[in-house]
Amino acid sequence: MKEQKLQIFVSIITNYFNQFGNEELIVDTPYLLENQQPKVHDYTGVIGISGVQKGVVYFSATSALLDSILDSMGETDKSEDNLVDLAGEVANTIAGNARTEFGSEFHISVPLVFKGSPQSIILPKSGRSFIIPVSWRGQIGEIVVCLQD
Repeated sequence: MKEQKLQIFVSIITNYFNQFGNEELIVDTPYLLENQQPKVHDYTGVIGISGVQKGVVYFSATSALLDSILDSMGETDKSEDNLVDLAGEVANTIAGNARTEFGSEFHISVPLVFKGSPQSIILPKSGRSFIIPVSWRGQIGEIVVCLQD
C-alpha cells in the first residue's frame, strides 16, 4: 500500500476525533504487520472492502476509549450495546470516508462488530496489514488497514 493511501486513513481518524474538541489525538507511526494475527482490544468493528481493491479495514478500541467518545457525545448510557454500536459506527465512518477518497469502486460492507477477541480475523493472504495506533485522552485503539494493491 502506498504511503499516501495510509495517510488518508490517518486524516480520517484525526478528523473523526477533532469533532470532539480540543483533546489532541495522538497517532503513532503506522507499522507493517507481517503475516501475523493482529491484536484486538475490547471492541472491534470490521469492514470488508471489495471492488477495485479488496481487503478489510477495522477499528479496535478499549472500552475506556469508547467510554470517552460517548462522554464527548453527551451520551450517559455506557451499556455494552452502545459500546458495540460505537465501535461499528467508528469503523463505518472510517471506511465510508475512505470510499469518498478512493471513489465509487471502493465498496464497503456493513460493519461486523464484536466484543473481546474472536477466534480469528481473516486477513487477505496477499495483502499486507498496516496498523495505525491511536490514543486519545490517554486511551488506546488502532486502525488496521489490509488492502490488496
